[in-house]
Amino acid sequence: MTEATASGERAPDRRVFRITGADRESFLQGLVSNDLRKLAAGPVYAAFLTAQGKYLADFLLIPEPDAILLDIKDSIAEAFVRRLSMYRLRADVQIAPTDIKVWRGLGPAPVASVPDPRDASLGWRLYTAAEGPQAADPIDWDAIRVAACIPETGIELIPDDTYILEAGFERLNGVDFRKGCYVGQEVTARMKHKTELRKGFRTVLVEGAAPVGTELLAEGKPAGTLYTQSAGKGIAFLRFDRAQGEMLAGEAKVRLAE
Repeated sequence: MTEATASGERAPDRRVFRITGADRESFLQGLVSNDLRKLAAGPVYAAFLTAQGKYLADFLLIPEPDAILLDIKDSIAEAFVRRLSMYRLRADVQIAPTDIKVWRGLGPAPVASVPDPRDASLGWRLYTAAEGPQAADPIDWDAIRVAACIPETGIELIPDDTYILEAGFERLNGVDFRKGCYVGQEVTARMKHKTELRKGFRTVLVEGAAPVGTELLAEGKPAGTLYTQSAGKGIAFLRFDRAQGEMLAGEAKVRLAE
């Protein structure tokens, strides 16, 4: 399959930075939720957390021969890179913006593309400053995310609020429990090994529609929040003990998907 015959589209809300320097991998290893040694096999999905274990940013890291690309949502890119730079101290690490664009698509992958490490349903990603392959019709990425329960930066993933295990990062290959210390690691490990998750994201069936962020009620009691919706389904953050039977989000009827 060549780039000329592959089909996809540009992800217009992503920024790409290049991280260089001899210490780039060890620098990131001590900061993010996943094991950077996995870069030897391909892209890595990871998060940066607060010391209290709460989400601040999520991103994809892509290996190059002498660098690591950082693929991040544009709305949080500048603030995150500033924060990341504060940790450099004397480390041999440089972080620079690029003119690389992010292209993504489904089906046969173009030359030089890489698989999205979060879930196979997200297809491939291509990093290039040139034009990428264009799909004949727009791809409904929200429908794909909802069906696979993949939270999105700034919608379901909320800085200083979300816990990554409740957000499904273990299922999405975004956290490693054997890599050692990183910012927020102690809280994340405790949630994994010493507690049972009582809240988290799930795909739900939605009859009707409601604004993103609408509270869910079960028998009049708060049961969670409804977020992205597409094709009769939605991503909801739920209290599992109350997410039984029919719930209401405004006038929309909601229940757990089978």
